[in-house]
Amino acid sequence: MSRRGERSFVAQLVRANDEQHAVQDDQPYAELWMGDHVNGPARVKRDGVGLDEAVRADPVGMIGGTQADDSRLPFLLKVLSIAKALSVQVHPDKTEAERLHRQFPDVYKDPNHKPELAIALTDFQALCGFRPYAEIAQQVQRWPALRALLGEDVLARFDAQDPSAVRVAYERVMHSAPDDIRRCVEAVADALRTGPTDDPLAELFHRLHREFGCDVGVLSICFLNYLRLRPGEAIYLAANVPHAYLDGDCIECMACSDNVVRAGLTPKFKDVDTLLRLVSYDCRPAESMLFEARLLHPDTEPHTRTFVPPVPDFAVAEIRLPGEVRRYTVRNPASGSILLVVRGQGTLHVPDGPAAVLRFGTILFLPSSAGRLLELTVEPTDEPFLAFQAMRNDFA
Repeated sequence: MSRRGERSFVAQLVRANDEQHAVQDDQPYAELWMGDHVNGPARVKRDGVGLDEAVRADPVGMIGGTQADDSRLPFLLKVLSIAKALSVQVHPDKTEAERLHRQFPDVYKDPNHKPELAIALTDFQALCGFRPYAEIAQQVQRWPALRALLGEDVLARFDAQDPSAVRVAYERVMHSAPDDIRRCVEAVADALRTGPTDDPLAELFHRLHREFGCDVGVLSICFLNYLRLRPGEAIYLAANVPHAYLDGDCIECMACSDNVVRAGLTPKFKDVDTLLRLVSYDCRPAESMLFEARLLHPDTEPHTRTFVPPVPDFAVAEIRLPGEVRRYTVRNPASGSILLVVRGQGTLHVPDGPAAVLRFGTILFLPSSAGRLLELTVEPTDEPFLAFQAMRNDFA
């Protein structure tokens, strides 16, 4: 569930772009989409035309398209404001997305894959990837009700350090009858009430139990890494990596798709069999899930670090300028980009075009250029200038 009213960063961005929009305190504001996805294309403020229409009308000038069908942005940029956990899910790879779309077009709306990157704007919590084998075995040992649910045959695999134990245990949980899940979750909740009060995992269990009752996804915290990101930290979610966003605000960028295979913490359709068929049991430490940015042009752009995932669809640059910087350059790629300002004020000077005033909430589509540098002048404020720029990944 999203944050409500002015507490939502998304609502603040919406109001910054539409002074006539009245933010309702009792209404949720979940996601702001910036791109040309068919389910929510952005609109060009100058003339109200959809960004998808504008790109199709001039693919060469807008995104440097070179083929007849190269008339869509390959990425979708979002801002999320989360107050209640989103579903435990995976995203299919390209081949699987095409197959699912053919077979179940009402559920899987497009044939594209959906790798994604989440960059924390505030303190941000998420489940991401399977814990190391030893940690999962420790959690199973810690919760008697979970051991009872798994059964002696699964416990024997852990005792024997069988590498298949994690997969078999997770499948057993996900395929368990609802009444068995309810008894297990309630028993774990009762046991944790008498445990340490400073246990982060127990606190998370109780929170998810309050929010989702005895949903099977509550037990996922035993298996998945629990990450607490600081602002500026990021995670990259490749195909088939299980995850759930839990709390906080983030920038999210992904391949242009909305394909989600859900299996917990949701009232929506749960495709458990598909998730279990696709999910990656790559057991890794939580800290290894963090995704580091790179300084691509340290001499000319020392305050721009770029998140470059191993897919061609997208990359995201973070432009964070210290207070003493008043003039800077922004590199616009040949494929165009989307720029979002989340802090500070300034002016972006575009060759052969009008200057753009930048302030909180400014969203610009910068059309195709030959990798030219745009001049940015920044006005002095109490906080550093901060913007994010999404683009096609031409850096790999």
